[in-house]
Amino acid sequence: MAEGGQQRALTTAFAPPPPLWKHFTPGNAKRLEEIKKEASKGEDGKPRKKDWSPAELRSLTLPPELRFLVPPDIPSEQYSVFGEVQNLSTALPSLEEQGINQLYPSPPNPGPNGEPSAQPAQPLNHAYYLLKISKSLLLNFLEFVGVLSIAPDQFESKVEDIRNLFINAHHLLNLYRPHQARESLIMMMEEQLSRTREEIQEMDKLKEELMSVLDQLATEGAGVESTIKAISQDDKSVVKSELQATEDSQLVWEIIDGKLDS
Repeated sequence: MAEGGQQRALTTAFAPPPPLWKHFTPGNAKRLEEIKKEASKGEDGKPRKKDWSPAELRSLTLPPELRFLVPPDIPSEQYSVFGEVQNLSTALPSLEEQGINQLYPSPPNPGPNGEPSAQPAQPLNHAYYLLKISKSLLLNFLEFVGVLSIAPDQFESKVEDIRNLFINAHHLLNLYRPHQARESLIMMMEEQLSRTREEIQEMDKLKEELMSVLDQLATEGAGVESTIKAISQDDKSVVKSELQATEDSQLVWEIIDGKLDS
């Protein structure tokens, strides 16, 4: 009874978390790390740094509460989510493989050596068949309304037709998903390239402004240097004239002192 209740809980649309989440505690995580360090010690007793795979962790002797902390193996083909099996393959299965009536022709199959088939095949124009399916949906909806007004108990066949039309339209749209992903990636790369070019242009503009400022500073510095040199030359001449005047005055006083002594 308990297993049946747990199975129903796992297959619901919004299932509660499994009870094993209670074992994901900091204490259990620390204990698991200690066990891994102890198991990774070499002959010298020093722990070696090692990345443990889930299979290697499961080979260790772990307590029951720590076994839930070991991640499962990465699925290779399919996995289960809420009781529903999901495939890892990105290839879109055909409607015929799913047992659904396909309302548009399939693309031509390649030959045995990968070459196109020699038989002429009608090209698959997705837009053309999507338009036809859309018109068929409108017509079938009108017929469905008419059936409900005349014989409501005969609605099942018309509902099945509408359902088949929607599935075919949805499958045709899904065929564009790889193209959409490729175009989205191209658009993202183009936007990144344009942003990089704008940043380079801004950097070049800033470089030109800095170079102009440096040239202006160099020009102003050369003018200041020449001014300083001119001022220093003037100062030297003034000093020389003052020294000469001082010497002349000293000579005059010496002459006057000599005459007075005589």
